[in-house]
Amino acid sequence: MIQPADLPDTIAVFPLPGALLLPRSRLPLHIFEPRYLQMLEDTLKTRQRLIGMVQPCPAPHGNGEDLHSIGCAGRVTQFSETEDGRYLITLSGVSRFRITREANGFTPYRRCDVSWAGFDRDLGRCEADETLDRPSFLDLLERFFASRSLSTDWDALKEADDELLINSLAMLLEFDPEDKQALLEAPCLATRRETLVTLIEFALRGGSQEETLQ
Repeated sequence: MIQPADLPDTIAVFPLPGALLLPRSRLPLHIFEPRYLQMLEDTLKTRQRLIGMVQPCPAPHGNGEDLHSIGCAGRVTQFSETEDGRYLITLSGVSRFRITREANGFTPYRRCDVSWAGFDRDLGRCEADETLDRPSFLDLLERFFASRSLSTDWDALKEADDELLINSLAMLLEFDPEDKQALLEAPCLATRRETLVTLIEFALRGGSQEETLQ
């Protein structure tokens, strides 16, 4: 397990719209762009093997692509190379971070100086949601899945721990990048579940994505 003292001050960041990584969760990624292949190669040479997942956002006045200030770092725990030079990797979520500034350098990918302050719970034990009404939550989820013609292993969902249940849904369900960012920034598991319920209920009412969480 990575300790707070092991967390570096600068990390490579991977801006990927809609891709959400949360602490103690796993995110599979397909790496094929040359700049991100270089990022992976450089990351594997470091002791921590950390990559920061960040949601991009439009820069003011349309000047390129900016980054949200809060992301989540994951450790490369699995990787395999395909015959044509692509990589399939798994990131295991370690901790959220706050970007303090973009680092200067000559790498083809982006690197940022980051602060880990305020995210101490990310390095601790799994969280529980003491206020979760599981039957009501699963009923809402069943209606949402039916409306989207989605299928799942309901027995597994019923048995899953609170954190695994809520974080897996937050990562897997399709929401706009800004909604994914709201799920990432939730200060605790209960707040993340409340945000998730709001998004699902809004989707069931047929609300436009542009209005979500505004």
